[in-house]
Amino acid sequence: MVLFQHKKRKKPNHSRGGDFVSILILLLFGSFMALPLVLAISNSLKPLEELFVFPPRFIVRNPTLDNFHDVFVLMVGSWVPFSRYIFNTVFITVIGTVGHLLIASLCAFALAKHKFPGRKLIFAIIVTALMFSTHVTAIPNYLIMSKIGWLDSYLALIVPAIAKPLGLFLMKQFMEQIPDSLLEAGRIDGASEFTVFLKIGMPQVKPAWLTLIIFSFQDLWNLQGSTYIYSEELKTLPYALSQISAGGISRAGATAAVTVIMMIVPITIFIISQSNIIETMASSGIKE
Repeated sequence: MVLFQHKKRKKPNHSRGGDFVSILILLLFGSFMALPLVLAISNSLKPLEELFVFPPRFIVRNPTLDNFHDVFVLMVGSWVPFSRYIFNTVFITVIGTVGHLLIASLCAFALAKHKFPGRKLIFAIIVTALMFSTHVTAIPNYLIMSKIGWLDSYLALIVPAIAKPLGLFLMKQFMEQIPDSLLEAGRIDGASEFTVFLKIGMPQVKPAWLTLIIFSFQDLWNLQGSTYIYSEELKTLPYALSQISAGGISRAGATAAVTVIMMIVPITIFIISQSNIIETMASSGIKE
C-alpha cells in the first residue's frame, strides 16, 4: 500500500497586526490625497457668504445647488448653444485620443520589433522631443498651423495631440517586452503583420495603452485651444466655462461649480481605466 502524503500549503508569513497597520497607513494616505477633491465639492455646494468666511471652513454648513443653477443659467444665456461647446470638446477629445493611440502604437511596434536603417536615430529624436514642454513649442506650433492654413479648425488641436512623443515612447518601451517567439508563431500561422500587431501585440501591452488613454483624454478634455480657435462655434467647453470664472467675485460660487464639472469626466475615466490597468498588470507578463 502506498501512502500519499499531502503537503500542507505554506501560509503567508505575515500577521494580522501587520495587515492592520498597512491598511491603516493606506487609509490615511488615501484620505489625505482625497482632500483636494472633497474641498472642491464642498466649495461648489457653499452659498456665496460661506465662500468668503475667514478662516475658511472645510465642510459646507448650508449646502445649496444654486452655484450649479447659476452655471446653467449663464450657459443658456450664451448666444452659442451650450451643446455646441460640449460637442466640440467631446469630438476633439475622442478623435485626438483614438488617433494618438493608433499612431503611437503602430510606430512603437515598428520601432520595437522591426530592424531598419535609421531606427535608433528616430528613437533618439523622440526622446529629445520629450524634453520640450508645450510652452516651448507653442510659438513654432502656431507658425506651422498658420502656414498650412489649419488655424481656426479642429485640426489645429487634434493633429498636435496625435503627434505627442510621450505616447510613442511609452508604447515602445512596453512593446520591447513582447517575446519575439510569440510574434513569430503568429506569422507562421499565416497572420498578416497588422493582425500580429492587433491581435497579439496590443493585448500584451494593455497596461500601456490604457495608461496612454488616461493621459491623452485628460489633456484634451481640459484643452481650451483659444490660441488656435477664434470662431465661437468651434471653441471648447473649458474655454466657455473659463469665461464664467472671469466674472469676478460675484461668480465665485459658479467658478467653484465649474471646477467640479470639469473634474467629473476625467476622474471617472481614470477610475475605470485604473482598475483595468491594475488587473492586467497582475495577470499579464509573458517571459521567454
